[in-house]
Amino acid sequence: MAIIKTEKLTKAFGRLVAVNELSLEVEPGEVFGLLGPNGAGKTTAIRMLITLLRPTAGKAWVGGLDVRKSPLAVRRLIGYVPQAVSADSDLSGYENLLIFAKLYDVPRSQREKRIAEILEFMGLTGFAHSLVRTYSGGMIRRLEIAEAFISLPQVLFLDEPTLGLDPVARRGVWELIQKARTEFGMTIFFTTHYMEEADGECSRLAIMDSGRLTAIGTPQELKEGTGNPKATLDEVFSFYTGSALDAGASYRETRQLRRAVRRYG
Repeated sequence: MAIIKTEKLTKAFGRLVAVNELSLEVEPGEVFGLLGPNGAGKTTAIRMLITLLRPTAGKAWVGGLDVRKSPLAVRRLIGYVPQAVSADSDLSGYENLLIFAKLYDVPRSQREKRIAEILEFMGLTGFAHSLVRTYSGGMIRRLEIAEAFISLPQVLFLDEPTLGLDPVARRGVWELIQKARTEFGMTIFFTTHYMEEADGECSRLAIMDSGRLTAIGTPQELKEGTGNPKATLDEVFSFYTGSALDAGASYRETRQLRRAVRRYG
C-alpha cells in the first residue's frame, strides 16, 4: 500500500493553477524526489500533503489518511523541513529541540532521552548548548532535520534540504537522511534543484512543469525515456520540461504566484 497517494490533486490561487491534477504514489521506505523549474508547483504540492494548504480539488492520502478529513492525524505521522530557516537563532540547539518535542507531544518522560539521541545522531551533541547563531549553515540544516525527526515520523518531507550548502555539507546532510531512512524506516519525499542529488539519492523521481506531472520513474527509466540511456539528469530535466534547470519561471510569474499564495493560502 502506498504511503503517499494523490489523485488529480489540484490547487488554484484565483485564476492561477499552481498544481494541476497531480497523480502519483510513493511506496513505504522510498526516497522520492520531486523536480521542476521554479514555479512548477513543487512546494505547493508538498504544502497540500502536509496539510498546510487545502486542495482546491482532487484527493491525497498520507499513511492511508485523507489530508482533508484527518489533517491532525496526518501531522502526527510526518516531519517537515521547509526551505526557509526554521531554527531560532537566539536559542541553543537543545532549546530548539525541546520546543519541537513539546509541539509534537513527545511524552515528558521521553523528551530528554529523545533529544540526546537525536543530537548524537546528527553529530550535534558537542554544540547542544551553543546558540544557533554560532552554527555553520550545515549545522543549522542538521538541527532543522533533527527538529523534524523528534517525533520519529513515518514520512519526512524536505523542501530543498541542502539549498545554499557547500558540497561537503550537502554530502553530510544526505548521509544523515539516508541513515535515518535505514534505521527508522522513514519514507523521504523531497524537492531539489541539485541533479546529482536526485540521481544519486532517489529510488524514484517525478518531474513537474507548470503545475503538471510530466514524467515519473527511476532515474534510469527517465534517462531511457529520452532515447539516450546515458543521458545526464540535467538532460533528462530539459527533455521533460523543455527548459534548462535554472530557467525556472519568469520574475513576473514567480511574483504572481507568491502574491496569490499570500492572498489565498
